[in-house]
Amino acid sequence: MAEPAAAAAAALYAEARARGALLDLGTRARWRLAGADRIRYLNGQVTNDVRHIPPGTAIPACVTTAKGRLCGVIFVSAGPDFLRIDAEGELREPLAQRLERYIIADDAELRDVTGEECHFHLAGAPRPEEISGAEIIAATRLGHPGFDILAPAARREAILAALGHAALIPPALEEALRIEAGIPRWGAELDEETLPAEAGLDAAAIDFHKGCYIGQEVISRIKSVGHVNRRLTGFTASAPLAAGMTLHAESGAEAGRLTSAAWSFGLESWAALGYLKRGSAAATLHARSADGAATEVKIRDLPLVP
Repeated sequence: MAEPAAAAAAALYAEARARGALLDLGTRARWRLAGADRIRYLNGQVTNDVRHIPPGTAIPACVTTAKGRLCGVIFVSAGPDFLRIDAEGELREPLAQRLERYIIADDAELRDVTGEECHFHLAGAPRPEEISGAEIIAATRLGHPGFDILAPAARREAILAALGHAALIPPALEEALRIEAGIPRWGAELDEETLPAEAGLDAAAIDFHKGCYIGQEVISRIKSVGHVNRRLTGFTASAPLAAGMTLHAESGAEAGRLTSAAWSFGLESWAALGYLKRGSAAATLHARSADGAATEVKIRDLPLVP
């Protein structure tokens, strides 16, 4: 990164930490689930309990297969006569197919509303004042309590003006903040082979006391066993890191793989997320690129920056 650009990014990072980070989530896939059976139906499809969502709050949940592996991670909030659902944009078609598959005799209708609303998230800042024509919903998306701001798409610029006190974060800096917070992302840390517990999603996105849902038996069995064979972990290094690097112990044995990496202004070092195999507890490992070059990395607890 060129020096002026790096200085500008560092200043924006400091502003986001001090005054809150404003994320543009307008590319996320969005649905509304309506019908008298909407709550009972969705509760049988996801890992969290959607029967008791606090008013004005969005909660995370996993959608899983019968084998307990991920189809996607969603956020759910309750409207007056519908449930709002949002997920990563690339999951728009496959997740809709998965959610609609089991609507048979239920009074439930899933409607795609992607692009109909602008969607911002304010992280690490006080609740914004009421904004005309917008809904403000509490949600934790970047490791800190924050607020979603939803409004008709035509109101996007007006909403941005009303939130002008917060720094609108560009994608590269948003990625760095995500890595610092230890938040897994679809296509990087998460895919169709991932078990929720491997990515640490059991902490906030799974209710182990709710009724049955697809994949519950496997997920409950993993909890009773008490471990998974790999776990999402944080790493730091003084030299550049990149997704795809393999992690190796001093013996040369492969210990895991990096999935995301970025420069961390909070740590003033390179930071990465990746999966570490169970039993690979050495404080220091080596990350190897495809050409064989090795970089010393240190294992760090998540979040990397509280």
